Amino acid sequence: MNRTVVRTEDLWKVYPQEPKPVEAVRGVSLEIQAGEFVAMAGPSGSGKTTVLNLLGGLTRPTRGRIWIGEDEITALSDRELARLRLESIGFVFQAFNLLPVLTALENAEFTLLLRGVPAEERHRRVRELFALIGLDGLEDRKPGKLSGGQQQRVAVARAVIGEPALVLADEPTANLDTATGAALLEVMERLNHENGVTFLFSTHDPRVMERAHRLIHLVDGSVESDVAQGVRGGVGHDR
Repeated sequence: MNRTVVRTEDLWKVYPQEPKPVEAVRGVSLEIQAGEFVAMAGPSGSGKTTVLNLLGGLTRPTRGRIWIGEDEITALSDRELARLRLESIGFVFQAFNLLPVLTALENAEFTLLLRGVPAEERHRRVRELFALIGLDGLEDRKPGKLSGGQQQRVAVARAVIGEPALVLADEPTANLDTATGAALLEVMERLNHENGVTFLFSTHDPRVMERAHRLIHLVDGSVESDVAQGVRGGVGHDR
């Protein structure tokens, strides 16, 4: 039986601006099931990043409703929303957003630290994950001593280490060369296929679109198409 991880109902985000308001997201309604590997594509200005920020509770909608699992996040206080983000949502940003003074292991374990997980357990879980995604032996290096691809893998580790219901990845391959981007996608596919991690990407990258099990296309803030692509493990929705 499928389990709905995220659901939106008539989602709008309007920014006040002269001479007229900007409708960045217009009436988006969608559902994502546990274990999906979904890409959200569209031209610049189509609303991809805004939708991710809304789903992640980083910004609030002008109107509409969002559920993460059973929780309607649009009804939560800022404090409740921060707690839900910590417990249920992982983020992978285009710019990596690693803390330069922390080691790779310390960056990756940060979510677990905030949750109060004991150090021994944190370190064990990070080392196991690093071995899985090709970072074994790099635990003590700081971001400045890692390649771009290695930094992004640490960012992915940080996003998934707490076993969130949903990982939101905003253009995760944009700053990587072709080979490194392909290797990162293989890591995320493996986490999806073997660990059941649910991913939603915003992307311009044809490689991400090709590998996605489902492709949502946005135009001018609205869903133009939402199609299952028949890739192994995918649960898509033809619309």
